[in-house]
Amino acid sequence: MKKIINFFIIVFLFSQSSLVAQQHKTEKPGDAISPYWFVMLKKGTTRSQDSTSAAKIQEGHMANINRLYNEGQLKVAGPFGDDADWLGIFIFDAAATGCQTKDDVEKLLKTDPAVAAGRLTYEIHPWWTSPTGSFKHGKPVKE
Repeated sequence: MKKIINFFIIVFLFSQSSLVAQQHKTEKPGDAISPYWFVMLKKGTTRSQDSTSAAKIQEGHMANINRLYNEGQLKVAGPFGDDADWLGIFIFDAAATGCQTKDDVEKLLKTDPAVAAGRLTYEIHPWWTSPTGSFKHGKPVKE
């Protein structure tokens, strides 16, 4: 009897988790969740610049990050702490950027000198979260 009850509990829990997963796939972004773009920055194919050129590209990369952040388009940016192929991430606010497609995001990424120089490449993925804290829409509030 105990095995039968456990079986029905497992079936019930599985069916509920499948329902929640299906609802998330079909749910339209609204007040509860909003669309963003998650960008994985990876090592590009052109990383042979001399140290002076690489430093100048990095300076432009940082300036571009600051510009995009201050415009309210970029919510998160930062490097990873190891020396792997994944170098860092960007999370763009789809509502603030007007980026509705991956092509739109790609145009925005090409404004980055490190991407333009081939030092960085990227993967783009749609991502949703609640628009609170760092993910509030619009420009950051200066304190």
